[in-house]
Amino acid sequence: MMITLAGESANELYVAAAQAVLRDGQVVRPRGLETREILGAHLQLTDPRRRFVDLPPVRVINPALAVAEALWIVAGSDAPWIYRYNRSLTRYADDGVLQGAYGPRMRRWNDGVDQLDYVRRTLTVDPDSRQGVIQLYNPERDTCGHRDVPCTLSYRFFVRQGRLRMHTTMRSQDLWLGLPYDLFTATLVQELLAGWLGVGLGEYHHTVDSLHLYAEHHKAAATLPAQPPPSAQMPPVSVTWDDFASVTEAVIAGMPATGAEDVWATFAHLMASYRAWSGGDRATARSIAADAAGELGAALRRWYGHLAVDSRRPIATGASQ
Repeated sequence: MMITLAGESANELYVAAAQAVLRDGQVVRPRGLETREILGAHLQLTDPRRRFVDLPPVRVINPALAVAEALWIVAGSDAPWIYRYNRSLTRYADDGVLQGAYGPRMRRWNDGVDQLDYVRRTLTVDPDSRQGVIQLYNPERDTCGHRDVPCTLSYRFFVRQGRLRMHTTMRSQDLWLGLPYDLFTATLVQELLAGWLGVGLGEYHHTVDSLHLYAEHHKAAATLPAQPPPSAQMPPVSVTWDDFASVTEAVIAGMPATGAEDVWATFAHLMASYRAWSGGDRATARSIAADAAGELGAALRRWYGHLAVDSRRPIATGASQ
């Protein structure tokens, strides 16, 4: 069966998707690992700035990883610094490199095409165009037996009624571990692009062929709140295209560029704090986190409290410790 779900915020959409998979999913065992799966899911997020899944104590995610992964992708990187934020990714690397990394495919396909810039230029010239496509799956690379094969096939963008709509298609989506981070990254790309085009932020559409929960997460998913609180609306994220590379480079280094909006400073604080945490300097990590503003700053402080309470939490929960 195919499902269609809509929610104003990521929290509401996440819980609705988990309930649907637990209720209607069929048991399948790819690679011998039991999952409950729905084939064909369309998830619609009506307010993409409510992008952060935060449902303590059942589902807590690391906001520093959400930010780091999003910036790693939009910067076009496959550099190993991402492992500081999620050590479990090393299990999928070949010779230390994630061969399915989205960033190089988005920003320099075959070492040449910047697809993000192409979409920006195409929709600037012709806002009604249907050619705003970023392709991520590459059969030339992804049929070679690498450990890391992209789950996301493509992003598509449409300007309609003065707003930018985004459509993502995925062949596979781990609901418990992956969906919160994928929603965060994709809607951040959507918001940045809307800013470059000078249009409003429209709906986000997330279509998945196999939406699934692994058996080890069924019990926790069943305890999610039936009526979750809506995700907080994140502050607007914008930067000019000409400044984009320098601002993201500075934020990744933990030092927001002069003149950058407060949200970029928050991103930089989150990344610098967790880099200290993963390096073993917990005091510095907590000190930097204290200066991180807004809901993401509060979420990082909760994340550290969560790790302190449950130091035995498996790394495979979506973020490293």
